[in-house]
Amino acid sequence: MAKIFQVSVRAGMTRVVEPIARGLLRAGVSPNAVTVTGTLGVLAGALGFGARGHLVAGALIVTFFALTDLLDGTMARMSGGSTRFGAFLDSSMDRVADSAVFGAVAYWLATEGDHAGVAAALLCLAAGGLVSYVKARAEGLGMTCNVGIAERTERLLIVGVGGILTGVGVPHALQVALWLLAAVSIFTVGQRIAHVYRQAREGAPAGPQG
Repeated sequence: MAKIFQVSVRAGMTRVVEPIARGLLRAGVSPNAVTVTGTLGVLAGALGFGARGHLVAGALIVTFFALTDLLDGTMARMSGGSTRFGAFLDSSMDRVADSAVFGAVAYWLATEGDHAGVAAALLCLAAGGLVSYVKARAEGLGMTCNVGIAERTERLLIVGVGGILTGVGVPHALQVALWLLAAVSIFTVGQRIAHVYRQAREGAPAGPQG
């Protein structure tokens, strides 16, 4: 399974996050509270800074609060596993945060008169939602779909790097990042559909369509 982030890097981040997660749990903070706080932070970074053209500050704030996605998952695991509502809340808040990030980018590019950039941002938003939907639908039908070169963390990283580079004066860095992200997101959708197709042909159980 190809990933932009290697397993060793993720494991290293987990070792950093675990002491923080342990401390928050001892303080009585719930994983769900961290999930909501992280989403609010992403909204503040995206809408309060990114949409106004403060791309470096917006990208750094979004990246910082997006890391709570790893933190709340670690906390849930330490406290005995994620609840059904916790998993639902986490996925829902991810979609809210993603919409804010790409909506803010599209808005700023529109104020700059960059119609091609707006199109790329909207394509990223649509493709990113489809990446998540395909996985959720497959799992709802009893199959696995944890494949793809651009999952949520990688997608946020790509747009974040593009925003920072543009903010420090690199021409067209954000636009290049968005078109790259759109391409890898669409490719990831194809990877996931192909993965589910192979499982379906092998006789994996299916649920109701709709």
